[in-house]
Amino acid sequence: MVTEHWVFGYGSLMWRPGFPFAERRSATLHGRRRAFCIYSVHHRGTYERPGLVLGLAPGGATRGAAYRVDPGEWADTYAYLLEREQPTETYVEARRHVRLDDGRRVEALTFLSDVNHPQWAGALTLERQAELIAGATGLSGRNEDYLVDLVTHLREMGVRDSAMERLLAMVGD
Repeated sequence: MVTEHWVFGYGSLMWRPGFPFAERRSATLHGRRRAFCIYSVHHRGTYERPGLVLGLAPGGATRGAAYRVDPGEWADTYAYLLEREQPTETYVEARRHVRLDDGRRVEALTFLSDVNHPQWAGALTLERQAELIAGATGLSGRNEDYLVDLVTHLREMGVRDSAMERLLAMVGD
């Protein structure tokens, strides 16, 4: 029986969760890495001009944010997350253990990249990622702004992701 409800965010959920939460902690998920590995045809691109959004690709580890949601808020939060994260069903809903910055280990709802989905971009070169991100815009705005927000918030968390930093420099050129 689940007594606590946690959500793990590794992209925009870190700076714009969009739901009420009782606690927010830095957290690490092992076995998955943050990557621009999903073609975006909704939030940050279109079918005519896809962009890229983050996913949790197999391998590595990811620092992000974990949110504890009060039981009375869980049904609405869960419904919101399904609508937000699954407009084209590019993610697999999963529950994974994350390590919180205070040492606790909790089970959290997260959304993993579906490597069998048609929008799975896989391991693109940084050059190709920069090309796709540079000119794409979707319902949630410019793809470049998403990358800027990511790098800015990772820096605020004390996380230096050299690949994301290089990608931002390439897109800005």
